[in-house]
Amino acid sequence: MKKSITQEMAYRQSLMKYAEKYGVSRASRKYNKSRSYIYFWRVRRDGSVESLACQSRHPHSHPKQHTEAELKLIRDMHHRNPQFGLVELWHRLKQRGYTPRPESLFRVMRKPGMFPQKEKKKAYTPKPYQQMTHSGERIQVDVKVAPRRCIADPELLLFQYTAIDAFSRLRFLAAYPEQSTCSSADFLKRLVKWYAHRGIRVECVQTDNDFEFTNCFYNSKRDIPTLFEKTAAGLGIRHKLIRPYTPRHNSKLERSHCKDNEEFYASYKFFSFHNLQKQLTVRQRQYNTFPMRPLNWCSTNQV
Repeated sequence: MKKSITQEMAYRQSLMKYAEKYGVSRASRKYNKSRSYIYFWRVRRDGSVESLACQSRHPHSHPKQHTEAELKLIRDMHHRNPQFGLVELWHRLKQRGYTPRPESLFRVMRKPGMFPQKEKKKAYTPKPYQQMTHSGERIQVDVKVAPRRCIADPELLLFQYTAIDAFSRLRFLAAYPEQSTCSSADFLKRLVKWYAHRGIRVECVQTDNDFEFTNCFYNSKRDIPTLFEKTAAGLGIRHKLIRPYTPRHNSKLERSHCKDNEEFYASYKFFSFHNLQKQLTVRQRQYNTFPMRPLNWCSTNQV
């Protein structure tokens, strides 16, 4: 690959041409450069502009560089003992007369590639997403803790329960003073009534694996259903758990929480639990009447 012609290289090319035509002394006066400077670049120049580029100033050698005997000792020791780590290899070399520090050993071994190459991680290939065919087929449910900066009382804890229909993106919000399986069960009853009032029958709710929804990660309570699971079974609703530590499986709901952070919690402050309830009602109405691109620029109320 050719080097790009810098402004300094073009300047030196102009200087060399002027010196060839009018002499070194006249070029020295016109360009305000010493005669030794001009002679130096005349010797280096071979006719091309690339030859007038500055060369590397890195020294070719230094007094404490590795000798050929030391390099051979490193190669032989590493070849016989490839399982040794850097410090252990340096300790063994030191016993055989090696004097440089471990940092120098690391640089010498890295340059020829003596360290094993790290295996490249396989790129994640997402599975085909299961598209919903009608409203109510799957409702994503999760809890969001209200940010501390938005609450006036430092001892007050507030929680936002969110349900969103995976087909129509129709969203239901509710505020609760605690994050528990009792609050989750009550929210489930309320969301079923709220969606039923709009002609949507809830068939399945999808949640993460937190304690307010399931006991699957509690060894002592693994076989004991939570109140949320009992309520879902009593209402004839299937409870689906997402893969642990994989919030992207609740992507629509998580995205709506990001929008809440940007548009709701960044602009409001709450002084009580009832204040949050009132503000969430307004936020729910705004969200459900806002046009979305996935819905062909229709709002969730129009789907």
